Amino acid sequence: MDISFGQTRVAVLEDNELVEIYMEGQEGQSIVGNIYKGLVENVLPGMGAAFIDIGTGKNAFLYVKDVLPDLSSYDAVSSVGSESNRSQRIEDYLKAGQEVLIQIIKDPIGSKGARATTHVTLPGRFAVLMPTADYIGVSRRIEDEAERERLKALAAEVKPTNMGVIVRTAGEGCTLSDLKSDIEFLSTLWANILGKSDKTSAPKLIHKDMSLFFRIVRDMFTKEIDKLTINNKEYYEKALEIISMTSPDLEPRVSYFDKCYEIFDYYKIEEKIEKIISKKVWLKSGGYIVIDQTEALTAIDVNTGKYVGSKDLHDTVLKTNIEAAKEIAKQLRLRDIGGIIIIDFIDMNDQEHENLVLEVLRNALKKDKNRSNVLGMTHLGLVEMTRKKVVQPKTNIMQSICPYCSGTGKVLSKQTIFKKIEFEINKALFNRDNRKVEIYVHPELGYEFMSTYGDEIKSLSEKYNKDINIIPDETIPKDEFRVHD
Repeated sequence: MDISFGQTRVAVLEDNELVEIYMEGQEGQSIVGNIYKGLVENVLPGMGAAFIDIGTGKNAFLYVKDVLPDLSSYDAVSSVGSESNRSQRIEDYLKAGQEVLIQIIKDPIGSKGARATTHVTLPGRFAVLMPTADYIGVSRRIEDEAERERLKALAAEVKPTNMGVIVRTAGEGCTLSDLKSDIEFLSTLWANILGKSDKTSAPKLIHKDMSLFFRIVRDMFTKEIDKLTINNKEYYEKALEIISMTSPDLEPRVSYFDKCYEIFDYYKIEEKIEKIISKKVWLKSGGYIVIDQTEALTAIDVNTGKYVGSKDLHDTVLKTNIEAAKEIAKQLRLRDIGGIIIIDFIDMNDQEHENLVLEVLRNALKKDKNRSNVLGMTHLGLVEMTRKKVVQPKTNIMQSICPYCSGTGKVLSKQTIFKKIEFEINKALFNRDNRKVEIYVHPELGYEFMSTYGDEIKSLSEKYNKDINIIPDETIPKDEFRVHD
């Protein structure tokens, strides 16, 4: 964990390979988990949704299904029966001008506002309190049936009346005392949230989720993590203080990095982070994948590149696709890419090979804590899949839109610029009020323009009896120019 210059960065390594990276600074902080008292701006029955003003300048989006509880991630035992009989019409729950308590479940991404839910979840170390639902759940990542039943019984003992409790993955092996202290703390927190909400007018932030540092210690530092290294003495001591109360057996795994190196450089993480923004990712075999992200979906193309194989074409294609499937799963997790994902593997004419590649992809995705769903291969040979989108992709955090290409990744060609200059010159020549035309361009562009069109410029100048000057200016980008007449 690197804490310096007002920014927190957390890298997760598996076998010395970077698999996850988290960043939080003064700007662009995630609002996932925050609870707001919002004001319903408008209700859209045709979309089954409502826009909620939360006071951030961009309205949150609330689907009707986010007014209803989602139990899909947990093995849940409900105390109130099925929700299938409830109305699915958003207008039956909300109306314009109404105040509503909501929690953010997805950050605003691009032009889209944050996504919200009315079903608040308050996470603790071992359990999650669901104040607006009434059921008991256990994380699906806990697979041992005997342990699941034990945890359900413990949860039933500590569950507040008319509230829900979910035992988290970190709760595996915990005691009744562990769960009880978690739920007591979360119940007090919920009472404070309600008290603050009652005294506040919408729109207003009621509860801000913990910072990245505390979320990492609370949610990610479990017995599955071998070591937590922190380069900030103050936060190292804070981590020990928290862990001594929640999981004292993990204290020996926390260490303070006091070397005279940058911690990410020491562990060779910095160079790996820089590769996250690259569109092309090379495979060890010599093949490569190309990742193109848009607001609507992410397209991934697989190529053999330098890999020529050793047996035959079918074997070469299969090996490249298998290696690519593993790398794609890793990159989705590392870059935090969510939403719709289309993968163009190299064409395979063998159904068994296609099934094998899909199986490798699904198995590789099991390491990812974000839910994903591989839908299969289309008739065009494209693999369709989805991955839960919660926060912005890492590339959005690490990069800004290029002021020169406006995010296209390309600039105007010289021929296009020359044509634009010609158009501006001709337009200026017909203006009788001026006696000269000055075009300011980058020196390199100006030299090439005059080398190519110098004779034409001289001819136009004599014909219209006007001075036409191409003036070099190093402050002007190579794909721009300025006209003075």
